[in-house]
Amino acid sequence: MAKYKIISDSGCDISKENEARYNIDLMPFEITLGDNSFWERQGAYGEEFLHLINDSPEMPKTAQITQFRFEEKFEECVNEGYDEVLVVLINGTGSQTFSNAVQAEKTMREDGKLGKTRFYIIDSHTYSLGYGYPLIEAAKKLENGQSMDMVVNYLEDWFASVELYITGFNLRHMKKSGRIKAAAAFLGELMNLKPLIALNDGESVVLKKSRGEKAAIAEAVNYISGRAIPKTPFVLVKSLRTAEEEEFIKQYQKKTGAELAMTEWVGCAVGSNIGTEFLGVFVKGQRRR
Repeated sequence: MAKYKIISDSGCDISKENEARYNIDLMPFEITLGDNSFWERQGAYGEEFLHLINDSPEMPKTAQITQFRFEEKFEECVNEGYDEVLVVLINGTGSQTFSNAVQAEKTMREDGKLGKTRFYIIDSHTYSLGYGYPLIEAAKKLENGQSMDMVVNYLEDWFASVELYITGFNLRHMKKSGRIKAAAAFLGELMNLKPLIALNDGESVVLKKSRGEKAAIAEAVNYISGRAIPKTPFVLVKSLRTAEEEEFIKQYQKKTGAELAMTEWVGCAVGSNIGTEFLGVFVKGQRRR
């Protein structure tokens, strides 16, 4: 059996337990909050980080993973004798990280530094558990003896069909990050409107606006259930709105019978842009590519 390694970035938001269990090498993003800079998952993490964002008058900033860091990591893989290296990264439209990884592999290949090691570098086209969940599934498949080519096909199918829906309960971060227009966010706050946003392939679209939390959850259940392939699992990324998340799960499962496949805290990279109070749901829809 080929000796393989799995690499991702810290934006995938998998648990530290799964990171260790499946021996996944997570390259951290650098986070700056006010005068403090730290590596994601090595400083404040999960719920603790979300409270830090809320308490800070400044917006967090994230830095891409550079080509140089990828070259160091890839050289390490070659030196450790890996035959195959699977690299799954955050949406290439929203971050230069994916392009830096591709360029690192290309440069090192041309310089003859990669030997016989094969690198499979995949743009997830999504965020957070949208690639964290299938990353763990891919690790399970490899552990059970599936070939790397079969696992890559599974991932590419998922990334061609995964859909992310966000219901914003507090629009402060979305407004400042540009996820929705500032004027629309301000008007929504005044009128207690909660937008349902599709964020797919790097493009954000406001689909619905509901007045109040209860109506927003009901609208999210109705819309998302109509987009998901029937009976397929769904994934939920946790924010500080745990009551609304629990209500969504209850209503969605009652309506669809679908399994909740994974739920984890949103990380720094995604929370920095979307904020701390939202409902984030991933489902498998129809293939877009």
